[in-house]
Amino acid sequence: MTISGQGARTLADMLDNNAWKYPNETAFVWGDQRMSHAVFHDRVSRLANALHRLGLKRQDRVGILSQNSLEFQEVYGSCEISGFICATVNWRLAVPEMVYIVNDGGPKVLIFEAAYRDTVLAMTSQLTSVEHFICIGGACDFALDYAGFLASGDPSGVAFRPRADDIAFLIYTSGTTGRPKGVMLTQGGQVAAAEILGSDMRNGPDDRLLIMMPLFHIGAKVIQLAQHWRAGTVVVQKSFDPKAVLDAIVAEQITVTHMAPTMVQTLLDSPAIEGANTSSLRMIVYAAAPMPIPVLKRGLKLLGPVFQQQFGQTEGVGTTLLAHQHRPDGTDRDREILTSVGQASPRVGVRIVDDAGADLPTGEVGEILLTSPGVMKGYWNNTGATLETLRDGWVHTGDVGRLDPEGFLYLVDRKKDMIISGGENIYSREVEEAVVTHEAVSEVAVIGVADQKWGEAVMAIVVTRPGVSTTPAAIIDHCRTMIASYKKPSQVIFVDEIVKLPSGKIDKVRLRRLYGTTPTQGA
Repeated sequence: MTISGQGARTLADMLDNNAWKYPNETAFVWGDQRMSHAVFHDRVSRLANALHRLGLKRQDRVGILSQNSLEFQEVYGSCEISGFICATVNWRLAVPEMVYIVNDGGPKVLIFEAAYRDTVLAMTSQLTSVEHFICIGGACDFALDYAGFLASGDPSGVAFRPRADDIAFLIYTSGTTGRPKGVMLTQGGQVAAAEILGSDMRNGPDDRLLIMMPLFHIGAKVIQLAQHWRAGTVVVQKSFDPKAVLDAIVAEQITVTHMAPTMVQTLLDSPAIEGANTSSLRMIVYAAAPMPIPVLKRGLKLLGPVFQQQFGQTEGVGTTLLAHQHRPDGTDRDREILTSVGQASPRVGVRIVDDAGADLPTGEVGEILLTSPGVMKGYWNNTGATLETLRDGWVHTGDVGRLDPEGFLYLVDRKKDMIISGGENIYSREVEEAVVTHEAVSEVAVIGVADQKWGEAVMAIVVTRPGVSTTPAAIIDHCRTMIASYKKPSQVIFVDEIVKLPSGKIDKVRLRRLYGTTPTQGA
């Protein structure tokens, strides 16, 4: 036997390594189920083999539409070990949005949870690439049964292996034009991202990670990979429920978990936290939005110094505000650092540039650029967006910020017109395109307004057509048919005229100043 000194170059190497070195250690926990690294390796190899028998080749896509489950992890694993591409579908989207994503990614196989049977059935006549449907957890007359299909595979897997520059995942993120973009994440890049995050999180084989954030997003997935980079245990929950999270922390002796700040707030508000023994917990990684200081102080009091912030994008990892840097009661400098998103993680580069791409001096405000071995390969079927975003290995984030002399990164503004509500990115133009299709609407501007529960809520500022009237409820109900429910406006106000810049563009800075600063209770 030869032991390579190069370490894992692909996700397949990681799976092989864990099954070889830690065959009997627990890889996943799902309810009462326990699955070892060796059994997981066997099952994902069988699934890859069964998919290959359907005609899939290396770099063919496998679509997955499901809430969190052990089967979701197996679909990911079957692609990681074979070189297929796992193309995730956000189950919260509306049917037209799902159809676009599936047709753009072009999977030959769509694996879906039985709960989405009717959704998939509604899409079938519009899908252009899917040749086979596979259903998880229930009977479906137009689809193969997942359990039987996996069992039909051979544990020898497939004859081909992935290469480091092969695409591993195709994960769609909303774009400023309103059309989702498929981010191509490579095998080698995701190994590097796992190593970078694992280093920041100080993961070890004895850690037990709880995941309840959606696996169709990269956040939950890459943190799972960071845990398995060191062969630790991952406890998976279907979705976020504060009591279930606390029960799991106690019963499974969870050491690390990952939440959006709104989830942390809900957890702290839960009556179940009183008396819960959370002493095993050493870290809560939060991302997607800043942690409000009052929430942070409550969390530190109830849970201890466990909070660590991550900043990055689907396109690449970025910075970390470490747990020991969360000192709301410290010096003025400590409190200033808390307004940052931390410093560059290991092997990550950060630059601040002007409109011409030239580096700016420390303290000056410009666009944030990120680079690392884990940055995306590009956008699927979108060369123009790739060339605009990825230049010389640097991701042009569209975020505006500054660096201080110690390398702490401060966000000054977010991507143009982006709203972050409950950890989800919502682009105003996408909502505007839905609102304006209502027959009564002449013009619309969408902004984010402060919300005590969700961080931000979606507000639509509407000018109606002359002589035509409508109601906020009618606008909101119309949007439900066009876009995912979480993207719809929670507030609609009517005005005679929307303020504009001299150029004729809508003045969203002024709109946010007029309407966006008063906290609301989310609908």
